[in-house]
Amino acid sequence: MTLHLYDSATRRMTPLDPVVPGRVGIYHCGLTVQGPPHIGHIRKEVVFDVLRRWLEHTGYEVRIIANVTDIDDKIIAKGAQTGEPWFAVAYRNERALHAAYEVLGCRPPTYEPRATGHVPEMIEMIATLIERGHAYPAEDGSGDVYFDVRSWPAYGELSNQSVDDMQAAPDAPSEGKRDPRDFALWKGYKKGEPESASWATPWGRGRPGWHLECSAMAAKYLGPEFDIHGGGLDLRFPHHENELAQSRAAGQPFARIWMHNAMLNLGNAKMSKSVGNTLMVSEVVKRVPPIALRYYLAAAHYRSVIEYSEEALAEAATAFSRIEGFVRRACDVVGPCDDGTIPHAFAAAMDDDLSVPAALAVLQETIAEGNRQLSAGQRSGLAPTLGAVRAMLGVLGVDPLDPTWSSSSATTAAEDALAVLVQHLIDQRAEARRAKDFATADRIRDQLAAAGVEVEDTPQGARWSLKEGER
Repeated sequence: MTLHLYDSATRRMTPLDPVVPGRVGIYHCGLTVQGPPHIGHIRKEVVFDVLRRWLEHTGYEVRIIANVTDIDDKIIAKGAQTGEPWFAVAYRNERALHAAYEVLGCRPPTYEPRATGHVPEMIEMIATLIERGHAYPAEDGSGDVYFDVRSWPAYGELSNQSVDDMQAAPDAPSEGKRDPRDFALWKGYKKGEPESASWATPWGRGRPGWHLECSAMAAKYLGPEFDIHGGGLDLRFPHHENELAQSRAAGQPFARIWMHNAMLNLGNAKMSKSVGNTLMVSEVVKRVPPIALRYYLAAAHYRSVIEYSEEALAEAATAFSRIEGFVRRACDVVGPCDDGTIPHAFAAAMDDDLSVPAALAVLQETIAEGNRQLSAGQRSGLAPTLGAVRAMLGVLGVDPLDPTWSSSSATTAAEDALAVLVQHLIDQRAEARRAKDFATADRIRDQLAAAGVEVEDTPQGARWSLKEGER
């Protein structure tokens, strides 16, 4: 089977046909690090991590590039507001981004270039665009350089818009532009700005425009043509539209497939720092286990909007706890079974535009069969079932037995101490039951329940777990 993805440019399902057979090059737009990441940002990271895992499972070598925008008007403004150097603001939030990747089990990109490290490539690209007649230095002495949208007839093809229907580009004043919709490739240095936030160019000191950096970095690390360009749907216009125009105008074929994930909304509005409705990853993982948050973000189809609510998050955490419960119970019986085979129906769902909801339906059917095998004591059939479940969970990045999650499981000293105490009470309860002292056994169970500990009696003995909300 061949992976088909919905191409935002052609608006149709498109088979993956790599530029280099056997290798897939992916560029997805990273965070502008004026603040720490919220779960809306990290939804995109989870989506592309699942894509990467599926591609690697099917035998591809994956080269994935995700940039960091570490120079920007908002970063400079934040530094002025807090009294910090702009680069300190950017670096602090870049570290927070990496921490969010790690806590949610997202593998680091093959490379994560910073905008400030690629100014020479941007200057070279600007020069090429000027030479080809698609860019011009502003005539007002500002040092700005603009892309001439009227010079590129295909401008608007990604977002399916006509230039005449577009609003003016808000990235710079219109005085120096030939057309208000022309966008900034380079922003001239302005009095009062930190000189450290500017670089020398043939057109004067300044800093890169937002759109230019991604085109320059994608070409450097993936070549002039690569397989998949991705990001949040909110980036399709103007950011990705402008990337596509300037790269094609510079003579680069650029991305074969454009892949956009839908937003994670809060109160029917896009989650955004600017409107103050953010939910930082570092805070949410205090309320639910990180693996459950990842499950919540991965479970919906990537092109479907997620309407966030605490209730929906709690439901996802409960659903995942049942999945984890099966894995641990089955593992106690037949061992880890870490060499399982993915069912054909799961693979078909993933190859159909990364349809995780349909893939999860296959997972749940397999777990239901595994629970029947557990109840019937069918050890021979349970091993391949558990192996298949773990293989599917591994593709989604939510296998609870993966060492990635060891730091978020019961491994702290306090949790170890709790485990010892609970097990001691469970052993006392077992002794009472063997002695037919059912009043004592029931009293111990009630004590554990009052403390938020659920006890489940199985053919292999009693198992315990913390109730959701007691973690």
